[in-house]
Amino acid sequence: MKRFILVLSAFILFCFTVQSQDLSTMSGAYYCSMKKTSMHHLPFKIPDTVGLAPHSFDVLDYSMHINLYSCFFYPYSKTYQAKVTITFKADSAINKIKLNAHSSLQIDSVRLAGVSFTHAQDTLTIHLDRTYNAGETAQIRISYQHLDVADGAFYTGSGMVFTDCEPEGARCWFPCYDHPSDKATFEVYAKVPSTAYLGSNGVLVDSTFAGDTLTYHWKISQNVATYLIVLAGKLNYKLDIVYWHKLSNPSDSVPMRFYYNDGENPSSMESMILPLTDYYSTKFCEHPYDKNGFAALNSQFQWGGMENETLTTICQGCWSSELVAHEFAHQWFGDLITCATWADVWLNEGFATWCETNWNEHNYGHDYYMSELENYANTYFTNNPGWAISVPDWAIHTPDPQAVLFNYTITYCKGACALHQLRYVLGDSLFFSVLNNYTHDTNFRFHSATIRDFNNKVNEVTGQNYDWYFNDWLYQPDHPIYQNTYNFENLGNGQWKVNFFTSQVSQNFFRMLLDFKIMFKDGSDTSFRAMNTDNYQGFSWIFDKEPMIFRFDQGDDILLKKSTTILGIPEHNKTANGLFLSRNYPNPASSSTKISFEIPQSAYVNLDLLDITGSKVRTILNEYRLSGKNSVTVDCSSLASGIYFYRLTSGGQSLTEKMIVSK
Repeated sequence: MKRFILVLSAFILFCFTVQSQDLSTMSGAYYCSMKKTSMHHLPFKIPDTVGLAPHSFDVLDYSMHINLYSCFFYPYSKTYQAKVTITFKADSAINKIKLNAHSSLQIDSVRLAGVSFTHAQDTLTIHLDRTYNAGETAQIRISYQHLDVADGAFYTGSGMVFTDCEPEGARCWFPCYDHPSDKATFEVYAKVPSTAYLGSNGVLVDSTFAGDTLTYHWKISQNVATYLIVLAGKLNYKLDIVYWHKLSNPSDSVPMRFYYNDGENPSSMESMILPLTDYYSTKFCEHPYDKNGFAALNSQFQWGGMENETLTTICQGCWSSELVAHEFAHQWFGDLITCATWADVWLNEGFATWCETNWNEHNYGHDYYMSELENYANTYFTNNPGWAISVPDWAIHTPDPQAVLFNYTITYCKGACALHQLRYVLGDSLFFSVLNNYTHDTNFRFHSATIRDFNNKVNEVTGQNYDWYFNDWLYQPDHPIYQNTYNFENLGNGQWKVNFFTSQVSQNFFRMLLDFKIMFKDGSDTSFRAMNTDNYQGFSWIFDKEPMIFRFDQGDDILLKKSTTILGIPEHNKTANGLFLSRNYPNPASSSTKISFEIPQSAYVNLDLLDITGSKVRTILNEYRLSGKNSVTVDCSSLASGIYFYRLTSGGQSLTEKMIVSK
C-alpha cells in the first residue's frame, strides 16, 4: 500500500510539473519529442506480420461510419460501433489481403461476396472472392466494434474523445494498412452529441442534426498516412476560425480552425498562423490544403503536439509559438510528403525542427537562428546515444518509439543540425531551390519519400552529386573530431605560404566542405572553401601579403563537429649544414613506423616524439650516431590515433616532421 501511495504521488507530481512548464523556455521540437516518447502504442509488443510481408496492394480510400455518442458521457466508455469501407487496387495478382487490426477491435463481418476472414495476432486476413489482377480495384466493408480497453490510440474522458496514432496506432481504432508508405484518401461520418464539436482531416462537408445527435461528415481528398488520421471532439468545445488568403489567389481563403478548452486563449496563435503560413508558403510551396487547424486536448495528452494532416492536436494550454511553428511545418514535411519508412523519419522531424529555427531566423535574425542550432548541437554532444540519424533496419523493423525513433538527441537535434549543414554546403539559393522543387514534385506531393529520394532531388536541382553528404552525415553515427594544424611560411620576395593540415581522429571519416578565413597584417581578410575528401589531407595557398590569423569554420556552420586548430611547426626537412630528416613510413602509422635521417658528421642525436600541442610524449632516440644515413623504428602500439610531431636535434640544429597515427 505504501508503495502504491508513493507511485501515485510521483505520478501526480509529474502531471503537475508537465502542466506548469513554462512553454516559452522550450523548443517546439522538445515538446514534440516528449509527447511522442511518452505515448507509445501496444502494437510494438507484438510481431507485425502485415508490415513484414510483401505489400501487393495499394489502399486508395478509407470511408468510415462511426458512432461515438456514448463515449462523450460518464463513465466514458471506449466502446463504439463502426464500419469502414476500404477501396484498394491490386499491384500484382492477389487472392487475399492482410490488414493491421489490433486486439482492441472486434471484427464482426467483412462484406464482399464470397469472402472469408480470420483475425489473429493483430492481423486481419481477408480471403477475397477471386484473384484480382494487377490494376484491378475492389471494395471491402468491415463492420467492427472497439472494445472498452485502453490501447494508447483511442482516448475518452471528461467529455472528450480523441485519437493519437503515431507511429502505428491507427490499427488500434480501425482496420487499415498501418504503414506510412501507403497513403489514401479518407472520409468519416461521425455521430456525436449535439453539444459537441468534432474535428477531423480535410474539410467539413456537412453536419446534420437528428434529435440530440449531430453527424459530422469530414472528407480529405488528398492522400493521408494512417498515423495522421485523427478525430478530436469535446462537449462544449470552443471554436474560432481565422482565414488565410492564398498567395496565388488572395480572393480564395482557407479556414484555420482553432478548437480550445475553457480558460484557454489561442488568440496570439490565431494571429501568428497567418504570417507563418505566408512564410512557409513562400519558402517551400503554397499551403497545400483546403483547411487547417489546431485542437487542444486534455490531460491524457500530456506533452507537445501531433501533426495530424490538417488538424494538429496539442496538449492542454500549449498555445506556444515554438510548438505551433514546429507542428505546422509538418504540414509540408511529414504530411504533404510523408516519410516512406521509419528509417526516413529525418524527413519529418529533422525538417520540422529546422523549420522552427528558420521561422525564428526570419523574425529575429541569423544570429538567433545559429544560437538555437548551437543549442541543438550541444544537446547532441552531451547526450549522443551513438546511432545514426537513419538506420536501414528501421525500414523493416520499427524501432522503439520511446527510446529510439523519437529520440530528442538524434531525431530532432542532430537532424536539424544535419539539415543546416546541407544548407551551408549548398548555399542559400540552391538549398531553398531544393526545398521548393521537392515540395512541388508530384512524385512526392501527397505521397511518401525516402531520404534517398530527397538525396536524388538535391542532385537533380544542383546538377552535382551529393551522395557523399547523405552517406557520411545521415547514415553514419557520431561526428568528426578534427585535429588541425596550420603554419605560415615566408617565401621571400613579398610572398607568403599558408599551410593547413586536417585530420579526423573519430572512428568514422566525414567528408565535408571546409571553410577558412585568413586575416592579414594590412588589415584585409579573405574567406574561401576547400573540399575535404580524405583523412590526413593538406592544403596550401600562396599570398602576396603577410598572414596573421587563421580561422577554421569561422561561422561554426559545421555544427556536428569537435575540433582543435593550432599553429603547427613549419615543415623544413633539411638544414643548410646537411642535417636531413625524412617523412616516416608508413604514414599514417598503425603499430610501428620507420624514421630515417642523415647527419653530416658523427654526433649525439636526440629524437623526441611530441603531441599536437608540442608537449613531449617520449624520447625515441638519445645516443651517439655515425655520420651519414641512419634510421630508427618507432613503436606506435600504445599511441592514440591523431597527429604527432617528431623532432630531430643534432650538432645544435633541429628539424621537425609531422606523423599521423591511425588505428
